Amino acid sequence: RGATDDGLLCDFGMPILYHGARYNCRVLICDRKVLMIRPKTSMADSGNYRESRYFTAYQPPSTSNSSDSGSGLSSSSAYEQFQLPNAWQENFGQKIAPFGTLSLQCANGVTIGCESCEELWTPQSAHINLSLGGVEVIGNGSGSHHELRKLHARLELMISATRKCGGVYLYANQRGCDGGRLYFDGCAMIVCNGQVLAQAKQFDLQDVQTIVATIDLDDVR
Repeated sequence: RGATDDGLLCDFGMPILYHGARYNCRVLICDRKVLMIRPKTSMADSGNYRESRYFTAYQPPSTSNSSDSGSGLSSSSAYEQFQLPNAWQENFGQKIAPFGTLSLQCANGVTIGCESCEELWTPQSAHINLSLGGVEVIGNGSGSHHELRKLHARLELMISATRKCGGVYLYANQRGCDGGRLYFDGCAMIVCNGQVLAQAKQFDLQDVQTIVATIDLDDVR
């Protein structure tokens, strides 16, 4: 309570056990309230990755709750309710949180969504439907390892994603070694309307590097 991140929307990556299946999720939290839990829909199973050993690709339910008024949520598909752990309920008084392929609409009209790592690389990327649905800011928490010229491929994907429909893409990537042969090269980015506004270093001794950019969302709209 009274933390330095008060008033900030934070996007965390974590495993979530739901209905007997383990999902790789983005969890969006602001002022100690879980606003939504967004499970990953496409697994990374090529090359060095075997994500399906540990996680299940999420499939949205057929019935929709997206008409709930005043929730600040918008969705092109259905979502469910996740029962939060007892410790969270006791400390923060919140019992349930929305679970599914969702986006958030703020009081000032800004709409925020997210996708995870591999979803940027798939033919039917999550950011496509988010952008067509009016989402202006899309975040991506990633664990992408270093390969020769792979950074160029990432850049092209994010530039293309924001150039066609307009929008802001916030990309954060793991940095450092995993204890084996892989090196994760960070290189966080902020991209708007096909232009790279900020980019972190690809190779650095620091575990964490923060980048910032000031954006006029009227340029997106």
